[in-house]
Amino acid sequence: MNQHRAPSFVPEPQALIGTSRRFGPFGPAYEIVGVGEEEGVGDRWMRVRVIESGEVVDYRFSDILDDPKER
Repeated sequence: MNQHRAPSFVPEPQALIGTSRRFGPFGPAYEIVGVGEEEGVGDRWMRVRVIESGEVVDYRFSDILDDPKER
């Protein structure tokens, strides 16, 4: 029996490190700098650096996927 898995369109969290996005369509840009703790509901925390302020904060992976990519 040949088992085929549907391709996943959700990137691996590690693949996003070094990329930039915005908090929503008009928010400040941030760079993803690390992978944080995993949660029990299939989500995890990521470490992001707000480009304007340099502040490093934890941000949910699922929220990152909803944010627009920075050009």
